Amino acid sequence: SQLTATKAGRHVVREKGTYLVLRELHGWEREPEVLAACEKLIQVLIGDEPGPGMENLLEVTVPEEVEQQLQRWDREEEERWRQEQRGSMLCPEEQLR
Repeated sequence: SQLTATKAGRHVVREKGTYLVLRELHGWEREPEVLAACEKLIQVLIGDEPGPGMENLLEVTVPEEVEQQLQRWDREEEERWRQEQRGSMLCPEEQLR
């Protein structure tokens, strides 16, 4: 994701066809952390380019309450993945209980 922090970096990553590789990886990857990273990077690649003053995303000031909300969402997403992983480890009979 560091490569996509700047407008120039996002352009290079898009031009190299990274989205197609990430899409394929996302289809078979099972590690929650890797899936989450893929999803976030895909959002950057397919999203609109940030407006003026936000060309370098590492220099954007994020309000503390927004940062806290994003961290809360990350924790919730991670917990959902863990629960899904535990559920997929059960045999079909146990999943029905």
